[in-house]
Amino acid sequence: MPFELTKEYLEKIQAAISEHNNEFIRTEMEELFPADITNILYELEGEEAHYLVTLLDTKLAAEIIVNLDPDDRKKFLKNFTSQQIAEYVDLLDSDDAVDILNEQPVNVREEVIALVSDREQARFIIDLLHYDEDCAGGLMQKELVKINVKQSVTECVEEIRRQAEDVENVYSVYVVDDEGTLLGRASLKKIILAKRGSKIADIFTDDIVSVKTTATGEEVADIMQKYDLDAVPVVNIQGRLLGRITIDDVVDFITEQAHEDVQAMAGISEDVEEDDSVWKLVRSRLPWLLIGMTGSFLAAKIIGVFDGEVARTPALAAFIPLIGSTGGNVGIQSSALIVQSLADKSGIDTSLTERLKKVLLVSLLNGLIAATFAFLGTLVLEHENTISLVMSLSIFSIVMLASFMGTITPLVLNQFDINPAVASGPFITTTNDLLGYGVYFLIVYMLI
Repeated sequence: MPFELTKEYLEKIQAAISEHNNEFIRTEMEELFPADITNILYELEGEEAHYLVTLLDTKLAAEIIVNLDPDDRKKFLKNFTSQQIAEYVDLLDSDDAVDILNEQPVNVREEVIALVSDREQARFIIDLLHYDEDCAGGLMQKELVKINVKQSVTECVEEIRRQAEDVENVYSVYVVDDEGTLLGRASLKKIILAKRGSKIADIFTDDIVSVKTTATGEEVADIMQKYDLDAVPVVNIQGRLLGRITIDDVVDFITEQAHEDVQAMAGISEDVEEDDSVWKLVRSRLPWLLIGMTGSFLAAKIIGVFDGEVARTPALAAFIPLIGSTGGNVGIQSSALIVQSLADKSGIDTSLTERLKKVLLVSLLNGLIAATFAFLGTLVLEHENTISLVMSLSIFSIVMLASFMGTITPLVLNQFDINPAVASGPFITTTNDLLGYGVYFLIVYMLI
């Protein structure tokens, strides 16, 4: 049965911490998964959380710390000494260890590396520290099982036993030559079923997909999704095997990117959580809020230019919300599809001309149907034919224009290496409001 953190249970744990009832705390934590203990830590004060973690087995504590959100983990580890952090880092995969150390001040980072007892782990960490966190080099871990192509299957089994002590999940054995160049892989099934005296050269396959250290996180995720991989080896420019990226790290990367895209689409300019400080939440939302208000002021100015027409025909004012909502909806629909297609690299890349042709056809059909609906809806509301004609032409023009803007804006942003998800939120809505009101009152001016 899944663990449910209740207020009563939390109060019981807090009481045990204040009373230093260590035996009770250890017994309770033994029955929980690391992820459940992590959720408890989020609800405790800094000193309480520190005390609880120090009572746990070092391996379990290291796993819990890895599960923490990076911002929370950075604050949490301020309560630990460099020696304590080094003890946890010693037991982690090299990529997780680097993630933790990158969050620390430089002096703490250097102290921890110097205190790591496993010097091979320290070398792994130093190798990974200079990679950007969102590229293949930053996502990879150094722990893997590799074997020389010249060795026998028996030697391979012994090597697996030796190397696998430091490797949490062994998906396959990577085969290299004397220079460390990746040649292929040998599946565990083939190794187990191989006849006595067989050579690795006889059973390994060279149909292996790899990525270079400079590949982006998005490229790694696309490759692993396309080929349904549990792990992908990472090589340098010469093809030498340096590490591997496992599926759990890619899932974490994809989740983080999706989180950032959702915030960008909502007009939030920073990576924030609900429990962040009030000032940080205000700062993250305010820029687009002010931009949206600026757009509204400009829209009011456009409406003000045509206040004479509105005064002569007051019914025109009733349809202003319809103009704004239609342009915003169409723009967001179009940009969302383009952002989705830009994120999906598995298909053939469609040229800009082909994209625009399809957008033109779709918007033409949508525009005609929406314009007809607007014409009939205006008549039902008992307005004269001239107003119905104005609304029909306006809706058609706005659908066409908003579709074009929703398509072209994310493509342009993508060309300049700006997150195209930004186009799907307040940017498109505000822009289409301005264009929509301008088109609406221009048609009003021409016809009425």
